[in-house]
Amino acid sequence: MKKRFLIALSAIFLGSALMAAGMMKPPFGSHNDISFAKKLWSKMAMMGYVGKHSITTMPYIGKPPHGKVLSVIEGKIKVDGFMGDLIIKKNFRGGGLSVEDVINHPKKYLASITVMFRKKGFDPADKDWFWVKYKPNGEIMANPKGMRLAGKVAKGMPTGCISCHKAAPGGDFVYIHDRFSSM
Repeated sequence: MKKRFLIALSAIFLGSALMAAGMMKPPFGSHNDISFAKKLWSKMAMMGYVGKHSITTMPYIGKPPHGKVLSVIEGKIKVDGFMGDLIIKKNFRGGGLSVEDVINHPKKYLASITVMFRKKGFDPADKDWFWVKYKPNGEIMANPKGMRLAGKVAKGMPTGCISCHKAAPGGDFVYIHDRFSSM
């Protein structure tokens, strides 16, 4: 067990060193990832899922890292020729925040929007999920190192979207489903 841990740690260190030296591309934040994430935002905005006049579903108490209060929208959409499953999680933050606060003032407390979109052939090893984290205005967020959070976010890393969601029950990287969805 200890040997496997050391091998995994070495692989992470080597990958980070190669990326820092410009010899290896990170698994997310590429030009193609950013371009697709912008098209995804435009389609979600056109559908009324995000943006200034977007719909808000019933919020619930959340867990880190997403936010104190969350709301989820699920469905299927076609983006750039890909028909796929879509999960939008609106992440609300604020001191002493309650579900009632979000119901009454959703735009005031909306901190970010995290999205999973199943893009066939994108990442078969991880159920083809495309990951992206947006600011409420649709700008793609970045991690502390400045890498834009779109694509195979944190693939192969010990923390991040993929490593966390691999632990979801059912083997599909999804922790919660809208029980009324026909997914």
